[in-house]
Amino acid sequence: MHLTPGAGPALPLLVAAFVGAAIGALVLTPIVRIVAIRTGMVDRPDRRRVNTRPVPRAGGIATVTAFVGTSLVVLWLNDRNGTVSAPAFVGGPELIALLAGSVAAALLGLIDDYLQVRARWQLAGQLVLAGWAVALGIGVGSINNPFGPGAIVLGGWLGVVVTLFWIVGMINAINFIDGLDGLSSGVGLIAAATLGIISLTTTVGQPFIALLCFALAGSLLGFLRWNFYPAKVFPGTSGTMFLGYALALLAILGTAKVAVALLVLGVPIIDTFWIIVRRLVTGRTPFSPDRGHIHHRLLDLGLSHTQAVLAIYAICIGLAVLSLVLSGTGQLYAFLGLFVLGGLGLFVLARRSLVADELRASSYEAHTEREPPDGPDGGPAQGPAA
Repeated sequence: MHLTPGAGPALPLLVAAFVGAAIGALVLTPIVRIVAIRTGMVDRPDRRRVNTRPVPRAGGIATVTAFVGTSLVVLWLNDRNGTVSAPAFVGGPELIALLAGSVAAALLGLIDDYLQVRARWQLAGQLVLAGWAVALGIGVGSINNPFGPGAIVLGGWLGVVVTLFWIVGMINAINFIDGLDGLSSGVGLIAAATLGIISLTTTVGQPFIALLCFALAGSLLGFLRWNFYPAKVFPGTSGTMFLGYALALLAILGTAKVAVALLVLGVPIIDTFWIIVRRLVTGRTPFSPDRGHIHHRLLDLGLSHTQAVLAIYAICIGLAVLSLVLSGTGQLYAFLGLFVLGGLGLFVLARRSLVADELRASSYEAHTEREPPDGPDGGPAQGPAA
């Protein structure tokens, strides 16, 4: 892997984008947290949630503000200095789709953070959002051909359908993985940084897109200070919708990066796919909540909250390194292999969790059988007086 000649001149702007967005999110998140508490946007513990105390949500508003604000400043500075040239296929409409669309995604999610909207209406909003991005010129034009040389061109309605599926699928993959403190924001940080590094290589050669990727990575790092275990604030639907949308578009705005995103985000993508399959097979809707995600399985195996999050981080970092050393076709092959192994791994984890649950249930039943029944005052029942 070699850096493109434009990477050197772009380095000061890249650093400014990353640091500026990180500071912005770091400062804004506590403010958003206070507003969330005062407006009642709080996640309260229940049987399927991991948090044991009320935690405010809607932290995604701080992240999207830091990302969009920093991106606008950096793009303005770049326009004045002419440091980095924008690719021919990235113009005003595409930037509007990314930046204004990110704000729209966060606001749509904010409605759910406040009103707890049903899943079907969230999906409808995601489809409208994705359709608007397509109307502004965002599209997956081709994908690497895993069966031979060259690429498979996606033209006409096929390209539109694939793009819509990609954007909506990415939003829901990030939403589904958001089950532990710091998990979705950390995975997003790894993905954004990897997409930024890939944009600086000679294979892709798009330092302009790297500016946006590092602005996103910085905003996630600043937010992670407040979101890592024990979380002071959750990203909420506003955060997961924004992050999924932004990552989906950044992966499209550049050659060969959809394959990179598939690999780096393989954990949430594969987890989402197999969760939906399992729910459909058992006769439930794809969006019905449960505790069947990979992070839940890791907790059931005895890992602590932090250990489970760091384990998934490690997998994502390993996949990120793999994406940097493999070609586009190799990335697809690696994703397909991960897809199969991930399905088998989730199956094994599910079986082990089921066995553990059965052992706990039988142990509880045996324990209760040995104990005397409770008396009317809550203590052991007293026998007849001697």
